[in-house]
Amino acid sequence: MNDNEILALFDEWNNALQTGNPKNVAALYESNGILLPTVSNKVRHNHAEIEDYFVHFLAKGPQGKIDEANIRTFGELAINSGVYTFTFADGAVVQARYTFVYRWNGQRWLIVEHHSSAMPE
Repeated sequence: MNDNEILALFDEWNNALQTGNPKNVAALYESNGILLPTVSNKVRHNHAEIEDYFVHFLAKGPQGKIDEANIRTFGELAINSGVYTFTFADGAVVQARYTFVYRWNGQRWLIVEHHSSAMPE
């Protein structure tokens, strides 16, 4: 497993956003994955709750770009944390800090934890 393979998982996630289908995004999370989202106060604990968040997020037409990535791997776990920027269909731009924690399930990497928070300053 190399850093580029883990970095490519963000591209897979961002491409799922571009489909506009929240089910496609939720499918990249483990069934008990946790999402601490950027623009909601509610912690999401499973596919149904994660999908519900993305219904609203995808309606804004987000396009993500990583500004800084820090990748570490530990056997079946990989962490990608840093800073990303979202541009929305209405022209709004939001920069946020992120952490994706992935787990290898024997077939593919899935997101077990995703924390995203807007920059405080």
